[in-house]
Amino acid sequence: MSDRDPFSEIERAFDMLGEQFGVDMGAIPVDVLDKGDAFLVHADLPGYDSEDIDVQLVEDRKLTISATSRQERESTDGQYVQRERRQQSLSRSVRLPEAVDDGETTASYDSGVLTVRLAKVGHNEDDDGTDIPVN
Repeated sequence: MSDRDPFSEIERAFDMLGEQFGVDMGAIPVDVLDKGDAFLVHADLPGYDSEDIDVQLVEDRKLTISATSRQERESTDGQYVQRERRQQSLSRSVRLPEAVDDGETTASYDSGVLTVRLAKVGHNEDDDGTDIPVN
């Protein structure tokens, strides 16, 4: 039996293709909608719990989303024959076209989709960043 892991080889091939075409296959896919008075960001994060997701707003215009899955690493009931699930960390930063009000931001997570609402405002130069709690 070979020690090669075909799934790792496939993942490496996708990473190489992504690098060639300028697409990060491990990045969180997002949609950013301009709703006039606010931006609405939808991010696909299936398989994560809300406490595994971190959302931050930096300098009024940069939204950073990161998530880490926490799966059990040990089995006490037997020996793995095949193991494809593992701990995974993803992150994505999105530069918004306009400054937003850090006090008027909300985030919710439902059915694998993170939704962040960011109200627009004028620019504030004294901002050190804001954590946005995920409900």
